[in-house]
Amino acid sequence: MLDVVISGGDVLDGTGGPARHADVGIAGDRIVALGPPGMLVADGARVIDATGRVVCPGFINILSHSYFSVLTDPRSLGELTQGVTTQVFGEGTSMGPLTPAMQAELQASREPDEDYEVTWTRLGEYLRFVEKRGCAQNVASLIGAATLRVNVIGYADRPATPAEIDEMRALVAEEMADGALGIGSSLIYPPGAYADTAELTALCKVAARYDGLYASHVRNEGARLLAATDEFTGICRDAGIRGEHWHLKASGTANWHLMDEAIARLEAARAAGLEVTADVYPYTASSTGLTTIIPDRFHDGGREALYDRLRDPSVRAEIRRELAADARWGDVASAEGVLILQAVREENRRYQGLTLTQVAEKMGTEPIEAAMDLIASDRSRIGVAFFAMTEDNLRKALAQPWVAICSDGASMAPEGAFLQSPTHPRAYGSFARVLGHYVRDEQVLSLPEAIRRMSALPASTLGLSKRGQLKEGYFADVVVFDPGSVADLATFEQPHRLSAGVTEVLVNGQVAISGGAFAGALAGRALAGPGVRR
Repeated sequence: MLDVVISGGDVLDGTGGPARHADVGIAGDRIVALGPPGMLVADGARVIDATGRVVCPGFINILSHSYFSVLTDPRSLGELTQGVTTQVFGEGTSMGPLTPAMQAELQASREPDEDYEVTWTRLGEYLRFVEKRGCAQNVASLIGAATLRVNVIGYADRPATPAEIDEMRALVAEEMADGALGIGSSLIYPPGAYADTAELTALCKVAARYDGLYASHVRNEGARLLAATDEFTGICRDAGIRGEHWHLKASGTANWHLMDEAIARLEAARAAGLEVTADVYPYTASSTGLTTIIPDRFHDGGREALYDRLRDPSVRAEIRRELAADARWGDVASAEGVLILQAVREENRRYQGLTLTQVAEKMGTEPIEAAMDLIASDRSRIGVAFFAMTEDNLRKALAQPWVAICSDGASMAPEGAFLQSPTHPRAYGSFARVLGHYVRDEQVLSLPEAIRRMSALPASTLGLSKRGQLKEGYFADVVVFDPGSVADLATFEQPHRLSAGVTEVLVNGQVAISGGAFAGALAGRALAGPGVRR
């Protein structure tokens, strides 16, 4: 007996092979049959007519930041309407393990209208909290290397002692046994930036025992990209662990030429037997905090310590001298390439949507002073976009068969509190943009290959069992879309716009999107890595 039959579509099964005209039969949460059109008995089953459309596995966002947005909008509408059925967290920070102080800090950071309590202390507990609360997509996470550091050391800028490394290693073993996917680092952000190669390798050796993954926002994506890439592959080699180079890029005009060599070094590592892969978001602007321009040593002690330093005239003058000598505008050419996206305080929201150059003009000062003033007055990271990459390099990355797709952003919805700030359009369009712009319009890669990069490839990289393919016995995470109309609609000028062309999405056999609209199912689950010992 079948519960759902998707009939008459062109099936791309996620392996990269050609489409075949077939019906897909689903019973419970599994795909149980694939056969020629009309051959599956649909008595009592819900029939989805996919004639003229593509049927494929649900997309896996290998780097998402929806830790909190999934609690605010359990539909994760901006991603779900693109066909994303699984979100993966853990770029440097994760939702566990938490000390009581870290737990209280998360609780205090909630927005006033958010109705959840931070009851979890372990990463696995957080994921199960999301599932129990209800979510439209599957969720999984790596353990944040910075979170481990804060748990044991705090925000201090110093090496870990052998005893502290042992304590972090014990936490890794506990979380890996409870379903974590591996270790995630983000080495441009303090306190994660304070970890040296030996510390990261020691943590990864534990994760490797559980067949885990090491995924990294490498230590530098500009002038020192090649050294950072070598550090990444060296950690993977020395720890004996699979690796994912998150959002592969070369930032800054002067550094664009480094992309060819970075790709070559990853290829050489693969040829030498390392299981290393990478991903991109399909845009030439990144998005992070304006605080990243301030040298790491001034972040010692945490965010509040940084904000206080910016109010100390002598320290501020020291920061200014360093920035004047080498203003780190995310490796963009000037402050004109820095777009302010998000401020916390109401009086600073007037700067949202302006470049840093325009903010400085309104403040009657110059960009370095404006940046420090804005961070100090808002006491937040100040969300920004850095226009620092080149289309040519993005296409080179997309040409590599080992490069998957990510959003590197939080899921959003064009409603409510989400509309208080602009956002990077990748939150609404990353996967649809690949299908529409880079496959259909620009033919940078084929449709079967693009589907593989969004499904089977990340499933294999992450070690997710029976996900990422349309295959009998696999979980029924399924997408139906129109290849002629699928498109990203979000822009920097109008960022809160849902993508078009995806008509149906099923998660664990339940219909989450029907006719392009949310259908009510919150069937997402907390997914575990290959080393789980529950």
